[in-house]
Amino acid sequence: MPTSHTPRTSRTSRTLNIGILAHVDAGKTSLTERLLFDHGAIDRLGSVDSGTTQTDTGDIERERGITVRSAVASFTVGSAQINLIDTPGHSDFIAEVERALGVLDGAVLVLSAVEGVQAQTRVLMKTLRRLRLPTLLFVNKIDRPGARDEGLLADIRHKLAPHVVALTAVRDLGTRHARAVPRSLDDADFRAQVAEALAETDDVLLARVLDGPPPTPAELRAALAGGTADCRVHPVFFGSALSGQGVGALARGMARLLPPAPVGAETAPYGTVFAVERRGGSGGKTAYLRLFAGELAVRQKVTLHRRGPGGTLVEYGGQITSLDVVGRAGAQAGAGRLTAGNIGKVRGLPEVRVGDRLGGADAHTNGNTGTNLSTNTDPSAESGTGHANGRGPGHPPPDQPHFAAPSLSTVVRAREPGPGPAARLHAALLSLAEQDPLIHTRALPGGATSVLLYGEVQKEIIAATLARDFGIEADFEPSQPVHVERPVRVGEACEEMAPRHHTGLWATIGLRVEPARTGSGVIFRYETELGALPRAFHHAIEETVHDTLLQGHDGRPVTDCLVTLIRSGFSSPLSTARDFRELTPVVLERALRAAGTRVYEPCHAFELEIPHDALAPVTGQLTAAEADITAVEETAGGLPAWLLEGRIPAREVHGVKRWLPGLTRGEGVWWSRPSGDRPLGPGQDRRTGPGQDRRTGPAPGSDPGPHPGPGPGRMPGAAV
Repeated sequence: MPTSHTPRTSRTSRTLNIGILAHVDAGKTSLTERLLFDHGAIDRLGSVDSGTTQTDTGDIERERGITVRSAVASFTVGSAQINLIDTPGHSDFIAEVERALGVLDGAVLVLSAVEGVQAQTRVLMKTLRRLRLPTLLFVNKIDRPGARDEGLLADIRHKLAPHVVALTAVRDLGTRHARAVPRSLDDADFRAQVAEALAETDDVLLARVLDGPPPTPAELRAALAGGTADCRVHPVFFGSALSGQGVGALARGMARLLPPAPVGAETAPYGTVFAVERRGGSGGKTAYLRLFAGELAVRQKVTLHRRGPGGTLVEYGGQITSLDVVGRAGAQAGAGRLTAGNIGKVRGLPEVRVGDRLGGADAHTNGNTGTNLSTNTDPSAESGTGHANGRGPGHPPPDQPHFAAPSLSTVVRAREPGPGPAARLHAALLSLAEQDPLIHTRALPGGATSVLLYGEVQKEIIAATLARDFGIEADFEPSQPVHVERPVRVGEACEEMAPRHHTGLWATIGLRVEPARTGSGVIFRYETELGALPRAFHHAIEETVHDTLLQGHDGRPVTDCLVTLIRSGFSSPLSTARDFRELTPVVLERALRAAGTRVYEPCHAFELEIPHDALAPVTGQLTAAEADITAVEETAGGLPAWLLEGRIPAREVHGVKRWLPGLTRGEGVWWSRPSGDRPLGPGQDRRTGPGQDRRTGPAPGSDPGPHPGPGPGRMPGAAV
């Protein structure tokens, strides 16, 4: 659960919200613990292994030694208050990382000096660079056997970021006596190294290096801070979270090198809810809200909004009954007043969920009126929403995903039979969805509930949470890949009221369906005159379009499409919103039949390290598993090995994990993450015949022939 800790320090003049990110087991929670302890925020140094850390507060987190929910903790360095957001490292909980990215001013990416640059490290760094979040690197575990420094720096430049500057050196590397020694710009040799590194991204500094006079230490400090803020340079610190070596230098680097986000000039408050917790028997909610502009106070009435499951805008209001500023106490608490740039714990909003936005909807959206149902989001894409790319000064980023959506689904049933246990299970899963909306709970016939997942560890955590926190024993069906459908052509359909003796639904609706950009989700627009229908009828059509496409057919939502209302009509006073809600799915189904849809299956990007002599059998098995191997290279240092990269259907990942140990003598190291999707090949979908599209019959591109539409009132997917 989210937590906060109040530092015992003097008055602060600025606040930094810094995320701690890492591949699992790199030591980020231990680093957070050491930072809090060394700066007086906590009295006792906890341990991940013993389950006594301050930020992993949940019983399940303590038992498993992994971070499941983002946690907030604060300490001060000089006049700067630093709010640390400790995020999960396991890829099954990447949604927590995504939510944290939207509230950060900068980040610390933790690497292990032993394991080096790992797969999740590369994914996180690509995302941080795309978002242009200023980032420091902390190389942990320098006191472990096998630790590297210069070789690891070369790997960082090759695999993560080309321009890095090591601000600490290591003595007695790989021993329990290892020390991190800060390097000073007063040293002429080090000053020359830093100047050359910074000059690679700074033309003015390059001229000084080549033509003189050489830059002074003060000028280099300013250039380093500027390069870090602009994400052109990434300072590197070596150390050990367990011994505390190098942690002080990292903390000073946070305060001096990472800039706070600019505060918006608006007086109206804008903010983002990035975590929600329930405490106590009353079930009251505490929302963790990052404020980007304006101010909030106790007893203030506020309006928040979110996109509903169907893509329509949902707004609700409430009154703040309690407000605590994270990291402030006593005279600094602000008497229940939250200012821009800070994080507050807000109570009194019973409907609040993770991801809700405070303020006008236009400031938080990227222009789409729909929900992104696509799984095809690539973290390596070079477009984003960071400080200098996509969000204005002091504003939160648009509602745009940074990582792929969950690629697995499962069905959950209460072990105890009867409608009562089924209802309690669904209510419990809805409560969990308030903390993680991406699980998309959906009630199914017979009392079951479907949820979306990133992986099997997440499923285990949900099961343990249901048992521990809600007293519900539940059974989970085997996870299945989430298939989606996309239109392949333009299709139109219309259903009109008869001019005389009409006996059907009192509504006229015409819809056009056409393909949209991959990753855009469902977009709805009007070509009819907005005043031609009462507002309630317009709302009924738009909401039903989103709901119908989200439900899809046989559990497959339809996404990445543009739906346009091209004809409308009503008869007063006979027409009702119900007529439009019942007719819209019928017309939409006909338009989709005319457009044709194609089924896509989710894929994983993978990295695989194998012994040198296992290349042939492993690549053969990967090819049989329909993997697309995009890179094969020999690893540097240590025993000779191969590093393979590529994409593979999500349905094959479990099988790879089964046969890999046997082909590599247990030495193969596999890592994968959801990464987009690809069309299903002929005969791969058991619910359609070979080469068949689920709506059009023949594969896209062939003549679909005439298709009898469903009769009035018939729901999509019904037999025709």
